[in-house]
Amino acid sequence: MNKKKMIRLTALVGVATATGVVAEANQAHAATTTTTETTNQTTNASVESTQAAVDAAQSAFDTAQTSVDNAQANVTSASNNVTSASATLSSAIANKEAATSENIASATSAVSSQAVVVASASQAVSEQAGVVSAAASVQASAQAEATSASASLSSSSANVASATSALSAAEAALTSDQSTAANNLSAAESAASSASAAVSSGQAAVDNAQAAVASAQAIVDVQSSDVINMSVAYITALKNYLANPSSANAAALQEVAKGADYVKELQQKFKSDASLDVVVDPSDPTVQEVLSVYAVNLINHLRNQYGLTTAFGASANANVAAIDFVKKYYDDEDWNIFGTNGKGHNKNGLDAYANQLNTSIAEDAGSGLTTWVNGKATMATTTLHNLLYAVYSDIATMLFDDGGTNKWSHAQSIFEDGTILGTGGFNNVYLGVAFDKYGYAHYELYNATEGNHLGNNAYSLDVQTAAQALLTNAQASLASAKASLQRMTTNLMVAKAAVVAAQNQLAALENSSANDLVAVTKARTQLASAETSYQTALATYKQKEEALKKAGDNLAAAQASLEAAQATLATAKAKLAELEETVANLTNADQLLAAAQAAYEQAVANLTTATGNLGAAQVDLAKAESQLALAEDTAEQAKVRAAIAAQVDQQLNGSTANDRQSAGQDATSLKTNGRALTATVATASAAKQKQGANQGRLPQTGNDDQEASTMALVGLGMLGMATGLYGYKKKKLTK
Repeated sequence: MNKKKMIRLTALVGVATATGVVAEANQAHAATTTTTETTNQTTNASVESTQAAVDAAQSAFDTAQTSVDNAQANVTSASNNVTSASATLSSAIANKEAATSENIASATSAVSSQAVVVASASQAVSEQAGVVSAAASVQASAQAEATSASASLSSSSANVASATSALSAAEAALTSDQSTAANNLSAAESAASSASAAVSSGQAAVDNAQAAVASAQAIVDVQSSDVINMSVAYITALKNYLANPSSANAAALQEVAKGADYVKELQQKFKSDASLDVVVDPSDPTVQEVLSVYAVNLINHLRNQYGLTTAFGASANANVAAIDFVKKYYDDEDWNIFGTNGKGHNKNGLDAYANQLNTSIAEDAGSGLTTWVNGKATMATTTLHNLLYAVYSDIATMLFDDGGTNKWSHAQSIFEDGTILGTGGFNNVYLGVAFDKYGYAHYELYNATEGNHLGNNAYSLDVQTAAQALLTNAQASLASAKASLQRMTTNLMVAKAAVVAAQNQLAALENSSANDLVAVTKARTQLASAETSYQTALATYKQKEEALKKAGDNLAAAQASLEAAQATLATAKAKLAELEETVANLTNADQLLAAAQAAYEQAVANLTTATGNLGAAQVDLAKAESQLALAEDTAEQAKVRAAIAAQVDQQLNGSTANDRQSAGQDATSLKTNGRALTATVATASAAKQKQGANQGRLPQTGNDDQEASTMALVGLGMLGMATGLYGYKKKKLTK
């Protein structure tokens, strides 16, 4: 209902009621005063009651609005969930369609390939961490040296100051006591004698330490392994070639390898050592252990540089098998693998022996004892030195192009993992070494299993540790003894110089005329020496500081490379995780599809429920909104009634007898001029009745009698208001 219209109708009804009580206005003044007070109380209570109804309706409306907002949010959320579930279902359907055995196999293969990449990246991180560690060690050493140089510089500076002070003292007091000089000479001679005895003792310690080093060195030469180091360029080129033996990769590898002079390297590695020049039998078990461990350590060091983590092993069983094979299929068959008309590898023998042992076998062969820089060695006269030299020479030669059809096949056999020369089944390689009767070396590579026992009686590949420790300790003792001898020798020289100085001082004191000059001259000499030492210490300090800076720069560069390697590893791991997730999705396609279908159906059901809840909430909101509008209209009517009642009270209580008489006269005028008003009231009453028929009765305050009394007073108030407006035109009842 239009609120303004409702207020207007209420006012008109009040005027219509007034027309019936105008004639009694004066006579009823006293009674009316009491009645209007009661009416004011009633209308005020009505205002409060209707306002409370408005507040309650507003609260109900707010609650309904909140319910609609929440329901709308739930519908939006449910709709979004349906969209998301639909996308997930589509993805699951696509994943199911893609989950063929071929795709799963391809994804699994990609995971395996990426795992290799991760392993390689991890190895790179480990290697670079080693570089950082080494650089940090160098930096720490440089720091220590710089600190020591700084201390030496400070000491030299103090010596200069001391020498300067000594010169001042010598120049100030140019005399010396004869007895002091004699005592100094005696002390110097005693010190010289002690220093000489110490030098003799130190020389004996050095001799003993050198003997210990020689003994330990002989043991190390027999049991330790030399190493062959490859350049990064060689490793990269070889990897490229083995991965793709194209002409371009072969040329690049040849270009990198052609400058390696391994013969010269061997000459530098092997020096004459009488302890190794002893004739031995290559088939002797002890010699076999030395040779196979020596060869395996060389190969494993190369494989480690190449980036392989699987190592070859050595065992007594593998050596026995190698000797048996070489004797049966080379010596007994007079099979000369090289020679003038060399037959090459005995492939039939290899096949037969592989079947006999029920395993995979690969063979590398080298010139062994037949080619030497310093002449040919024979089986009858061979020494441990010759055998070790032959093994080292063969393995070093295998790193280069053999020429002909072999090309890089020896290198391939060293650096393959799981397969050797195209033959699979090499997952646990053990090496046996044997020399044939022609002096050629054979390196038999067996795949050891529990069934063939070739890995049994395995040798320790770290047999040189104890000997190396012995050698290291002996070398440290020798170095310490030499350093001690050097200090003792220096002390002896100083002591002898002190004797000479004391003798000279005594002689100078005996010649009193030269005493003062000798003291001053000596002080000046010491000052000059101290200044020279200071300059030397200063130069050393600057050099060490520069070295420290360089070491710091190198460490920073190494750390940056390590961070780059770690980033590469992280990227590789992330890709591996992604590929593994792909495999998991393809493998579990049925389960993922079922879950996605169920989630989609649940989301649709949730949306249906949320939509229904929204509709119900909107109906409740419309009802609450209608009730709020009705309550607000009722409150507005109550406020108008209260205002009219207050105006009537004001008019009646403030009027005089003359005013009431005037009011009676004005009432006559109001009756005369109120025809149109009466007609309007009639029209409004009809409209109100129609409104009541359509909407029902508006809320009332108080009982029916109170309402009738109130309406009568409202009519009476309108009469008073008419009088008031006549006398006070500037006043207004409502806005």
